[in-house]
Amino acid sequence: MSAIRAKNTRPELLVRSQLHSDGFRFRLHNKELPGKPDLTLKKYRAVIFINGCFWHKHECDLFKWPKSRRDFWQKKLSGNHTRDKSNYGELSRLNWRVCLVWECALKGKNKLSPEQCMTELRTWLLSQEPFAEVKGRG
Repeated sequence: MSAIRAKNTRPELLVRSQLHSDGFRFRLHNKELPGKPDLTLKKYRAVIFINGCFWHKHECDLFKWPKSRRDFWQKKLSGNHTRDKSNYGELSRLNWRVCLVWECALKGKNKLSPEQCMTELRTWLLSQEPFAEVKGRG
């Protein structure tokens, strides 16, 4: 697991590049906020997490339970999921808006086009909605 990247993943770089080219400015991996969000947009009081479907137990086509060491993986992934929920709640209590961009929105057979994904993100950022999820179709 030490070879698994937590920062600067391909989906994260794609979202960052598009947001930056659209004129949004952000801070990366803010250690002062719960969960160290991938992107923090202080001007919009918003944070964005770009989550891998496997590691964050997203119910989509990209998530499959491993066949070996089932107990280990259930404990590990359930712990990640519980910690995520706690972090999102804490951010909400601190008056931060939270958006989750799932890996399935950016890759796989049910992915959104880059334009659709960025339109959803831009629309949310410019709104006052407290929570949003960008995920693949299906």
